[in-house]
Amino acid sequence: MTLLAVSNFLAILVVVAGVGSLVVIGLRLTAVFSERAAGGLDRLRAAIGPYALWLAWLVAATAMAGSLYFSELGGLMPCALCWYQRIAMYPLAVILLIAAIRGDGGIRPYVTVLAAIGALIAGYHVLVQRIPGLPTGSCSVEASCSAIDLERFGFITIPVMALVGFLTILVLVGILASPTDE
Repeated sequence: MTLLAVSNFLAILVVVAGVGSLVVIGLRLTAVFSERAAGGLDRLRAAIGPYALWLAWLVAATAMAGSLYFSELGGLMPCALCWYQRIAMYPLAVILLIAAIRGDGGIRPYVTVLAAIGALIAGYHVLVQRIPGLPTGSCSVEASCSAIDLERFGFITIPVMALVGFLTILVLVGILASPTDE
């Protein structure tokens, strides 16, 4: 597959995951005020909850495979911030696979911390790309953190893909919580 085909496919997945995550977040926020939204959130948890760990693993594994494709086959050199995001995402793929196989929802706190750290780094990386004067501390000339090597649909860059991946994982592990957990 070509870099264009892979990046377009991943960008479409990012849009789908982003919209799905926004729907869940919107339901969660409106559930505080609306019985109907609370019921919808409960139905969503019942439908997706049993598969949430597998879906979260699928997101992490796809993000890991995508980052490896971009650097190893696509020839895009990862910058320092990309490496930090990989440091957060790659263990998530392993941890979530083990948790999904075991059906271990107790992994939620660990996944939440790792995905939140990754989301913060990816969010900052998105800002660095859009506001290049922001400090990165460890960028190199060969792989600048502010450089946009790939952009789809006018806004989806590799850090945006990572950010949506981390946020989707957070949403999915949030679905694991039963209504009595909160």
